[in-house]
Amino acid sequence: MNKRNYQKELEEIIKKTEEAGECPRLLIHACCAPCSSYVMEYLSRYFRIDFYYYNPNIDTEEEYGLRAEELKRLAASMPMIHPAGVVTEPYDPQSFYAVAKGHEQDPERGERCRRCYELRLRKTAEFMLQKNREMEEPYRYFTTTLSISPLKDAAVLNEIGERVAAEYGLSYLPSDFKKKEGYRRSTQLSREYGLYRQDYCGCVFSRRDAEKRNMR
Repeated sequence: MNKRNYQKELEEIIKKTEEAGECPRLLIHACCAPCSSYVMEYLSRYFRIDFYYYNPNIDTEEEYGLRAEELKRLAASMPMIHPAGVVTEPYDPQSFYAVAKGHEQDPERGERCRRCYELRLRKTAEFMLQKNREMEEPYRYFTTTLSISPLKDAAVLNEIGERVAAEYGLSYLPSDFKKKEGYRRSTQLSREYGLYRQDYCGCVFSRRDAEKRNMR
């Protein structure tokens, strides 16, 4: 089986929309401001974007709020051809603990993480479906910033996103934002905007693992 090049697929979609003179609406699940920074800079040239902040995996309500506020600050500060909006959901940790039950000891990138990805992408799809019924011009695609992380498997994220999209009759935008120096650019933008960032993905289990690594 040929390995898919998600960045090339994304570029082909962008090329087609530009040739058609279009600027589609795009809903992007956002995990935090640092991961969103490059995605915001890159895709706001070609799409009209709303970032959707839903991350029930985050270990405390304080941390959840800090990451949400940084995302809003970034969107308000970054110059963009098409300014990006931010939608935030209330903190809902029980949804994460329900899908993580029985997988508390899984390693990062294991089954617990896959369940967490699907929880967040499914909620994003549900939000898109709801808003598309209300808006005159609906979102054409949804995607996630998660693939920018070196710790996240783009193939897994795209498989989940496309499967969930098919269930709801929606379109998932293929992506691997690590490509084209995306992760490196996100670290540059994080320094430029003084973004709050942590060394763990957000959940209590990733914090536990990060603390173990730091003790070595």
